[in-house]
Amino acid sequence: MGMRRYSAFAVAREALRFHQGWERAWASPAPKKRYDVVIVGAGGHGLATAYYLGKNFGITNVAIIEKGWLGGGNTGRNTTIIRSNYLQDPSAAIYEKARALYEDLSQDLNYNVMFSPRGLLMLGQTEHEVRGYKRTVYANNLQGVETEWIGPERVKELVPIINIDGPRYPVLGALYQARGGTARHDAVAWGYARACSAMGMDIIQQCEVTGIRTAGGQVQGVDTTKGVIDCGKLAIVVAGHSSVLAEMAGFRLPIESLALQALVSEPIKPCMDVVVMANTVHGYMSQSDKGEMVIGGGTDGFNNYTQRGSWHHVEETVRALIETFPMISRLKMLRQWGGIVDMTGDRSPILSATPVGNIFVNCGWGTGGFKSIPGSGWAMAELVAKGSPGPLAAEFGLDRFREGRFIDESVAAGGAP
Repeated sequence: MGMRRYSAFAVAREALRFHQGWERAWASPAPKKRYDVVIVGAGGHGLATAYYLGKNFGITNVAIIEKGWLGGGNTGRNTTIIRSNYLQDPSAAIYEKARALYEDLSQDLNYNVMFSPRGLLMLGQTEHEVRGYKRTVYANNLQGVETEWIGPERVKELVPIINIDGPRYPVLGALYQARGGTARHDAVAWGYARACSAMGMDIIQQCEVTGIRTAGGQVQGVDTTKGVIDCGKLAIVVAGHSSVLAEMAGFRLPIESLALQALVSEPIKPCMDVVVMANTVHGYMSQSDKGEMVIGGGTDGFNNYTQRGSWHHVEETVRALIETFPMISRLKMLRQWGGIVDMTGDRSPILSATPVGNIFVNCGWGTGGFKSIPGSGWAMAELVAKGSPGPLAAEFGLDRFREGRFIDESVAAGGAP
């Protein structure tokens, strides 16, 4: 199946024939008996892995299987923030690769992912936080990631609605990444899915994995609610459910699953055109294209698999943000939701081979999943295609936990996005 290009001419052509000629963005085939690669998880990371397997390595006999609907997990449940201002070199490299790929992803996929490099501020609200962020700026400059430290006056200039003299935590400055921003989360998944389908890959929704078959220490295939599927290689890309699938394959992962909640306000006129994160009080906010204030906070304090919101998080997060943005106290809440994040001890991801031959895992992105999608897919595709990691994934192996080579990103991840 070839992909018919979207363009202004295509819109005009379809308008003349009452939009009767649009094709489905991706096919929904029945699963074949065998694939070279089966990817479990049709979220952003799984679809990006499939896309770069095809684009970079010519591997297209691929199935992406999904127990729910495409992009219905964390990909559709995040706050759409994109940044690469991480402290450690391996993190900065993979997140910056993702941010750079986001810049022309719409052109690459022929699908508007609404990437908006509007700039991102991480507020320094204690002296300790200021020192931490200044250290990150120095590290970023060495890594080739463009960030800077700005003072409170410049913060106020960029965000007129902010109160820099907060009652508990005044704004002492901010770590500013001018080329950070947001994108449309659903569109990222849909754009990758359309491109994968055009390459002849099979996207199979409503297809839950019920077992993983191995023989002689090698993967043979998966049992699913749509039958048995054999594969040469298996990629597990299922975020908060990674430990569940790992258990099916007979190994354990050093991750825990937690809900991360978010909410949006009713839409209002444009009042804030940057992303602002306040990790000391644990709130972050941006304004969507529809005018909603998109708000998030810290993870739940206990392990769970819920995808709903809870009242105490609304209270804690909104209380934190009202101190910093007094005007939002008058807004009504429109929607609230949760995503199941996969947290590692060092707050860095796992892109790795596993104890079972030809099973590869991509998980542990925690609260940084959406921003990393293109870089994660790029690195994971190389790992799956070659069987060993390339430079982007090399430091993120499972063995680092046994060897004590942690990539500590607890400050940059902040338990926030």
